This record gives sequence, C-alpha cells and structure tokens, in this order.
Amino acid sequence: MQYFQAVQQGKQRASKSQMKMFEVAGFSMLTLTTKKVDGSFQPVGEEELTAVIDSADGYVAIIVDNDGFTKAQSKAVEKEVALSIFKKLRDSGIEEYPGKEIQIWSETRPTIQNEVSSSS
Repeated sequence: MQYFQAVQQGKQRASKSQMKMFEVAGFSMLTLTTKKVDGSFQPVGEEELTAVIDSADGYVAIIVDNDGFTKAQSKAVEKEVALSIFKKLRDSGIEEYPGKEIQIWSETRPTIQNEVSSSS
C-alpha cells in the first residue's frame, strides 16, 4: 500500500475513534493514522480498544487498534477523570486493550488502568 493510501484509510479509521472519544469525554484529539509494519506503512487498524496512559502532562484515556497504536486520545487530566472516561468507553461497548504498552506518536507508554492503587 502506498503511504498516501495508508494515511487516507488510517485517517478515516482514526476519525471514527476520535468521534467516539469526543462523545464520552467532550474533547478528543486524533493521534496516529499510520503504523509501520515490516518496514512498510499501514493504516491504523479498524479495531477499537481502550486504555489509560500516564503522559508528561497527566493521565490520558486512549482508543487504540489491536497492535496498540493510538488513534484518539482525551486531553491530559487527573487519573480519576481518565479512568472515568475509560469506564465510559468500556460501557459504550469498547473493549479494554489487553496489552501492557501502547504506541503514541513516537513513544511507547505503559497502560495504567489496571494498576493497584497504593491508597487502597
């Protein structure tokens, strides 16, 4: 697939995820539209899974494909707010991403929605 085709197809897929995030969070940012697989660009997957990550600015609820490539994200918020957005996404029918790491921009970040709270 040519890069331009991958971008176009990936943008359509990521835009759908962005709208779902917007519906539950009131804000959503498009993140990745392509991923590199075996040296060639592919569009992000159609699948929608959700997780929470810790970013430099706070916690972020995300929607990813099966490979953990982020398609949409909430704004950076407090951990409890991000987990609440994650729960709303789950309640809307989006399954939890089972992996331990996701790819956002050029970074790999661990998922945190299953961390055991130290205040429990």
